[in-house]
Amino acid sequence: GNVCSGNDAAGLARSQRVADAGAIEAIVAAMRAHPQEEDVQEQGCRALRNVCAGNDAAALVREQRAADAGAIEVSVAAMQAHP
Repeated sequence: GNVCSGNDAAGLARSQRVADAGAIEAIVAAMRAHPQEEDVQEQGCRALRNVCAGNDAAALVREQRAADAGAIEVSVAAMQAHP
């Protein structure tokens, strides 16, 4: 299941815990390490979406953290490699 699900306080707190544990950087690293693995790329994009989702200030910080980690570039590369 998706531990980051929910836009309620509990869901947002779980998303923050996941980010604080280093998941964003781990996801980006996995996507970089396995660019030809379609499943890794697809699930990586989904995981990034889930961990960055939210409507609070912390979500904006998670989105910036993902961008700083290279999430935009690996997501675009994934879409180009696996249309």
